[in-house]
Amino acid sequence: MSLRPLLLLLLLILSGCASGPTADLVLKNGTVVTLDDSHGTVDALAAAEDTILAVGSTADVETYVGPDTRVIDLNGRMAMPGFIEGHGHFMGMGEAQLQLDLLGTSSWERIVAMVDSAAAAATSSIWIEGRGWHQEKWSETPDRMVRGFPTNARLNEVAPNTPVYLTHASGHAAIANDAALERADIGPDTPDPDGGTIVRDAQGQATGVLLENAEGLVQDTIEQSRSDRSPAEQRERRKKQVRLAAEEALAHGVTSFQDQGASFETIELYREMARNDNLGIRMYAMVSQNEVTPETRDSLAALRTVGAANHHFTVRSIGEVTADGALGSRSAWMLEPYDDAPNETGINVTPMDRIREIAEIGLAEDYQIAVHAIGDRANRETLDLYADLFQQQEVDGNSLRWRIEHAQHLHPDDIPRFNDLGVIASMQAIHACSDAPYNYQRLGAERVEQGAYVWRTLWNDGAVVGNGTDVPVEAIDPLASLHCTVTRQVPGTDSSFTEEETLSRRQALESYTINNAYMAFAEDEKGTLTPGKLADVAVLSNNLLEIPTDSIRETTVDYTIVGGTVVYERE
Repeated sequence: MSLRPLLLLLLLILSGCASGPTADLVLKNGTVVTLDDSHGTVDALAAAEDTILAVGSTADVETYVGPDTRVIDLNGRMAMPGFIEGHGHFMGMGEAQLQLDLLGTSSWERIVAMVDSAAAAATSSIWIEGRGWHQEKWSETPDRMVRGFPTNARLNEVAPNTPVYLTHASGHAAIANDAALERADIGPDTPDPDGGTIVRDAQGQATGVLLENAEGLVQDTIEQSRSDRSPAEQRERRKKQVRLAAEEALAHGVTSFQDQGASFETIELYREMARNDNLGIRMYAMVSQNEVTPETRDSLAALRTVGAANHHFTVRSIGEVTADGALGSRSAWMLEPYDDAPNETGINVTPMDRIREIAEIGLAEDYQIAVHAIGDRANRETLDLYADLFQQQEVDGNSLRWRIEHAQHLHPDDIPRFNDLGVIASMQAIHACSDAPYNYQRLGAERVEQGAYVWRTLWNDGAVVGNGTDVPVEAIDPLASLHCTVTRQVPGTDSSFTEEETLSRRQALESYTINNAYMAFAEDEKGTLTPGKLADVAVLSNNLLEIPTDSIRETTVDYTIVGGTVVYERE
């Protein structure tokens, strides 16, 4: 049973006097969407300490105002539970702000120009890094393409001596110039690593494009290049990444973050910053699959933490364990070949035997498991593995709350298995709209219409469906993801695809709040604006339940409140 109702009762007793308890924060004269059926939509909210004290009419809530209460007049604006980012990469979000921002770039030549400018200001010993390019979103096709990707020829022209490494928006591909390949010792005879591909042209020369585990060949070299920094310098850089990521998340109304795949070192950094009240956001940190081995079981047991630092820090999950790649790079693992690449079915990035080993360790140490599966085969293999382990160990999947991250493309036979097994579909709606322009090209009409981003079908079947952005794959913008959830609009057009899979406005909000709280075993603490729960609130300029759909993306986050404290206020 949750302790929050008991804590609220104690708070009322301790703060009680002739005129009743006093709030630290009051929101009034607004549209307070509690997402709690017992309270509905009301005008006002009061919070004391880090807890919601009351919701109701403005007149009722004003009775909690004291001389030190901060009162915010919403003037009709909408207050809702703070967004819970269900799937993101926190350190990656911070790192992306220290690199070239390639999200939304309209052409390869625009990216080359950005690299050219950076190279002019850099020395040959400094790496130029960037993230966010996506070849399917460019307005024009580069002159030379191999396997659907540009070659690094133009990068070599503008940065012949400075190493350049640019990560694809999905994170499942990258392109490096020859200077970077040379530093990583990637040459004509370098073999493909397990679970990865060095893309080569017809003459066998590396084009600079690296898929899946092949990215690690250059990433390891970049990390080695930073080894001359002192431990204090490296730690300060990592703390800067955390601060930048937290500021960006809070500015978008995100009060809790589920971080997919953190190292032991990063988790200890989160713990320290949370303990010192410097984290700024509530963190649900998942242990990286790379840290999970039979030899680290004792470390996992010691690391497991729930609700530390006033509910700012939890570690009880392993993720995301990468079963396959992404649709954009054709590395999503499919049951049948891609329509636009008949000889390719994607990549099984982490062998299923290794995923089983991780899952068995997680089960033994009471850790939730979260597996990245985008293609229909990756999803089927993961569901098969879960089902086998549940049966062998005689455990109830609903109590474990194991997850499949993305669950983007499903064979119709596998859709009901999510509810049957108690497996959560941790999805990111914004991907559906971002991928829409090339979905049919990759998979064909039948596969798209039967199993692509089937939110409503999964929901109606009883499965728990979460939401998120997969930042830094996409910007951490819940409003953009919600817009896609209720429209499935193809970017740059007025048309939508498979509109029967859209969710209602209410369902969309639930997917980003209470459902994501459930995914982290925290539904008794947050996800609705219920008295006794944590006072985590996002105040928006518009009522998302009533405005035209075109206005959803134009809505702004005006306040973000964590534990009753305003941590972001729009100027």
